[in-house]
Amino acid sequence: MTFRLETARLALRDWRDGDVEPFHAMGRDPRVMAFLGPLQSRAEVEAGIQRQHALSVELGHCFWALERLADGAFLGFCGLKPGPEGTPLHGRIEIGWRLAHHAWGHGYAREAAQAALDWGFAQLASDAIWAMTVPGNVRSRGLMERLGMRHLPGLDFDHPALPADSPLLRHVVYAAARPKY
Repeated sequence: MTFRLETARLALRDWRDGDVEPFHAMGRDPRVMAFLGPLQSRAEVEAGIQRQHALSVELGHCFWALERLADGAFLGFCGLKPGPEGTPLHGRIEIGWRLAHHAWGHGYAREAAQAALDWGFAQLASDAIWAMTVPGNVRSRGLMERLGMRHLPGLDFDHPALPADSPLLRHVVYAAARPKY
């Protein structure tokens, strides 16, 4: 069974072989990677897609590929996965997104992230969905706040996968509580 979640303009879906090239282009774009780390090799991109595919098979969710319905263009990813070990998100559901530069400023990240949050609260037994970024990533932080997520400063941390001298070491933590109906 393949995963596909549609919004008015987008599809969050399982990854395909054809996603490697546009995702690799994103991983080589300094604007996209500015708050994420070094530019990525094709091998790193392929390994990342394989990790997401494995999560989807195991859990039924991952950081799904993001596609524009109007023309099938690959825009990036958005979805839910387990938070990384060694961070305050470990053992919790993490929401994340990364969009190609050409897709910025169109409201796609908000539309996709809201769909992922709604799906997560409908399908997963989690009291909250969590997110993290670096303090300077004001675009992602602004989106987190527009989604109703709250910054939890007491959980901010230095990411254990990064060297101590990395300008991206410090991370801020946000959470969206399960809506009460």
